[in-house]
Amino acid sequence: MTKRLLIRGAEVVVTMDSARSEIAGGDILIDGGVISAVGTGLVAEDAEVIGARGCVVTPGFVNTHHHLFQTLTRAVPAAQDAALFGWLRTLYPIWGRMGPEDIRLSTRIGLAELALSGCTCSSDHLYLFPNGARLDDSIEAATEIGIRFTATRGAMSIGESKGGLPPDALVEDEAAILKDSERLVAAFHDPNPGAMVQVGLAPCSPFSVSRELMRDAAILAREKGVRLHTHLAENDEDITYSLVNFGMLPGDYAESLGWTGDDVWHAHCVKLSDKEIDLFARTGTGVAHCPCSNARLASGIAPVRQMRDAGVPVGLGVDGSASNDCSHLGLEARQAMLVARLKDGPAAMSAREALEIATLGGARVLGRSDIGSLEPGKRADLVLWDVAELPAAGQWDPVAALVFCAPIRPRAVYVEGRAVVQDHDLLTADTNRLNEQARAAIARLAD
Repeated sequence: MTKRLLIRGAEVVVTMDSARSEIAGGDILIDGGVISAVGTGLVAEDAEVIGARGCVVTPGFVNTHHHLFQTLTRAVPAAQDAALFGWLRTLYPIWGRMGPEDIRLSTRIGLAELALSGCTCSSDHLYLFPNGARLDDSIEAATEIGIRFTATRGAMSIGESKGGLPPDALVEDEAAILKDSERLVAAFHDPNPGAMVQVGLAPCSPFSVSRELMRDAAILAREKGVRLHTHLAENDEDITYSLVNFGMLPGDYAESLGWTGDDVWHAHCVKLSDKEIDLFARTGTGVAHCPCSNARLASGIAPVRQMRDAGVPVGLGVDGSASNDCSHLGLEARQAMLVARLKDGPAAMSAREALEIATLGGARVLGRSDIGSLEPGKRADLVLWDVAELPAAGQWDPVAALVFCAPIRPRAVYVEGRAVVQDHDLLTADTNRLNEQARAAIARLAD
């Protein structure tokens, strides 16, 4: 059973409650993995006391889009200066040489890095399964690292010979995709509050699967009560492909196949039109905003200010480690704030709004009402940020410093009241060993 904890004397507790309360000198009492009280001067004689002096405490960050298998293909020379479609064509052959152990290793590395950046819940979009790899492999690895995991069963079914982008060797039969999706939901999806593993259905993109698979995946997901995820409107090539092949914009295409609603979230959405933004707002369709990847691939700057003002649910995603080359949600929050200002002016996004998107926003996008804020009844997923360290020296506002002065290291990260990071170190994996294993895997994949 998870022990009773009292987080005591934080410089500031950032609750993300409905009033966006910030409590100076705040305490948090945790009982059985659930927050039972937030305030000042809390007393619990039977609880273990965790001193939080010099720390800002926030809800754990929530990562709404990732491709963890790509962790073993960071900074590949031939892909460093390519746009999306050329980048994919360069990397597909390397990914095709991976196997189950590569999926497990890349997942461990990516989630370890996320945990060390203050992430307590991450989604993953695994859409290729070479050499016997399965989504089960990434779920197994996520269980070892100990953060919450939304594993989405991705798929590609339209290869180059049929006008798609991926090589034929990496696509699957659509009936087999749906059958495996049904198996995974039955085996792993936990719909209950506090779930550590949930499953979603995620055909990769409109340019790698058929209309029929998109439609059938939506029908299956609603039958099983799970969420839907894909890429949408990522760059100009994506828009052109949709207009040429479907005769409509990506948002309209998604709506025509049942891919809008509060159980759906799309990655990127850099090129959404005003009409599509209104559609997403009206239907509660979520967006995973991936500013670092969008900049890395020169896809553009997503209209996040317009989305937020319209009421579109927006969370942050680091995207794959081959198009971001790191998995650090603090840096993602900072980049989100900066590119919003670059696009729409210095008042376009505050540091506190960036933190809200990284926490409460991500929880909403993943359909998790049990996390994202520090309130009684919510799960005890929280981060102690060490603002007494050098990167924050000289700050006048410790909460804003988490974004303006990033990266600030978490002193501790708790998931369900259990420490995953303590004294700046990951407790659930040997990071030096992970690095050694990554070097060996790269040597093999490069052959």
